[in-house]
Amino acid sequence: MSHKSDDCLKNFGDTGRPNKQFYQMIEEYRETLEKVKPHRICVCVRKRPLNKKELAKKEIDVVTIPGNGALLLHEPKQKVDLTKYLENQTFHFDYSFDEDATNDLVYRFTAKPLVKTIFEGGMATCFAYGQTGSGKTHTMGGDFSGKSQNSSKGIYALAAQDVFTLLRQKRYADMDLCPYVTFFEIYNGKVFDLLNKKAKLRVLEDEKQQVNVVGLYEVPVSSVDDVIKMIEKGSACRTSGQTFANASSSRSHAVLQVILRRRNFLHGKFSLVDLAGNERGTDVSNNDRHTIVETAEINRSLLALKECIRSLGQNSEHIPFRMSKLTQVLRDSFIGENSRTCMIAMISPGMNSCEYTLNTLRYANRVKELNGVSKGASVENGTKLELSEEGSSSEEVSESGCAY
Repeated sequence: MSHKSDDCLKNFGDTGRPNKQFYQMIEEYRETLEKVKPHRICVCVRKRPLNKKELAKKEIDVVTIPGNGALLLHEPKQKVDLTKYLENQTFHFDYSFDEDATNDLVYRFTAKPLVKTIFEGGMATCFAYGQTGSGKTHTMGGDFSGKSQNSSKGIYALAAQDVFTLLRQKRYADMDLCPYVTFFEIYNGKVFDLLNKKAKLRVLEDEKQQVNVVGLYEVPVSSVDDVIKMIEKGSACRTSGQTFANASSSRSHAVLQVILRRRNFLHGKFSLVDLAGNERGTDVSNNDRHTIVETAEINRSLLALKECIRSLGQNSEHIPFRMSKLTQVLRDSFIGENSRTCMIAMISPGMNSCEYTLNTLRYANRVKELNGVSKGASVENGTKLELSEEGSSSEEVSESGCAY
């Protein structure tokens, strides 16, 4: 762990702000208002636009987002007599974002409400989940223009920006909170430090059942620019590979953590996770043994994540965080009354991705079920939406299977 620098964030004030006195008065008044706490678990879905490859193939868009969290998947079907028909499946989530939604808009309704949690001594976690090529890294890491990435436009950086905004507020400025960043990846069940030459790290549990990533490098940061530099440094060495859906896909779970320490003691932690893309077994069957094992490990960890969030939402006494390295290292994000979780399920709209999209929606819907809604239905404002569960009764993961 990196030691705290002597000049650690003594002054976040912006001396050049116009109408500074009015600004401070407004901020102080806002701090007196009673805030509505976000849901303990928030589940959202984001649809990306058709990409250039899909447009060149003249693929059709099979996803409709009418509003109010609703989402329709128009699944193309064909009868035995070759008659074509649509099976229109309805889902409902806390929020559904269409292809025109910006990263700023998605952030405002997903990760942003969780930022204050870490200032109140809690743990917050935001996951981006979906198939390879569905836009997870764009959402979390920032806008892409060709191969160049604008990290300032991703949820990682937007969350960091709000952290520094809150650190400037009077109610938190006197708490002597110092921010740090860690950035690591989990690949094939092993943990690697993306800010320290991909050093392999050990995960140990102490006598108090606290999980520690031994040797994980914590970098003190004093501005959003510092965080962006860490994002770019870590992203550059993240493990990637070719998949069925994407020529250059992230094959590891990347975890950026913004940590607040008070007198060197942990005060709060925000974990922002860009999950590796899920794959179907049939899509890796022709690949080498390494790719098959790699895919099985990814799917197994995604299943473990769902089970942990399910247990969290049901207030279970036992949370099965030992099911995977991903859930083990994020254990402290799943425990405690003051913990908040948000999942952003990323979906591709093209007809050729329909099966992937359906699997992603089923996975996200099962996570949403933990909020006390009966299986197979979502109830909001007195409206019951029946969901098809055809062909999705099994949650076991084979060596090359797909967890959803």
